[in-house]
Formats: sequence, structure tokens, C-alpha cells
Amino acid sequence: MRIAELEQRTGVSRHTLRYYEKEGLLLEVGRRGNNYRDYSEKAVQRVGMVRQLKALGFSLKEIREVLDALRSDSIDCDQGAALMAEKKAAVDRKITELKAVSRMLGEEQRRLLASAEAQRRSQACAG
Repeated sequence: MRIAELEQRTGVSRHTLRYYEKEGLLLEVGRRGNNYRDYSEKAVQRVGMVRQLKALGFSLKEIREVLDALRSDSIDCDQGAALMAEKKAAVDRKITELKAVSRMLGEEQRRLLASAEAQRRSQACAG
């Protein structure tokens, strides 16, 4: 498939796809006789995996390591498990931080609603 179709199917811009290819994240690329890139179905899966791993906080270097290991069938399970544990801990910390922010916003929302209600009451009495 050409880059326009890969862009449409993955929702990733052609500039980003070319960057992924340059960085070694997307190796599932052939060339046609006219030197146009020719992407396989596997490229759609790889781009999806890159997007998911990025969303989970993996760096491009970490993603490249995971993809290289998958491509060579030589993934070190201990290293993979350690990497997952590290990323899970980071996600758990982020969840804790977000919950704290959510509580603070909820408290501020309640305070502002109470203040707005008090203002409405005082205006009704003055009017």
C-alpha cells in the first residue's frame, strides 16, 4: 500500500510515518520500481503498536528496542518484564497524581458553587 493509504488507515501523518521509518521503528517498507514506498499489512500493525506504546509513556528508544526484539524473536523476558514493571509504576504514579488533582478540582468546584449560591441569596435579599 502507498503512504497515503497507510496514513488514512492509521491516522498517523505521512511525515510521522517517514520519521518512524528513519528512526527504525517502521521497517516493514518495500520499494516499488518507481522508488515509491510500499507498506505491508504488517506496517499497519507496527504503527498501531508504536502509537499504543507512545501513549503508555514509552520513549522512541524503548519502542525501537521492543520492536527489534519482536522482529528477531529474541526478546529477553526478564528485561521485558522489568521494562513493563517500570512503565506500570510510572503509570500508577501518574494515576495517583491525577486523582489528587481531581480531588483538588472537586473541592474548588464545591467551594465556588457554595459561593455562587451565597451570592444569589444575598442578591435576592437585597433586591
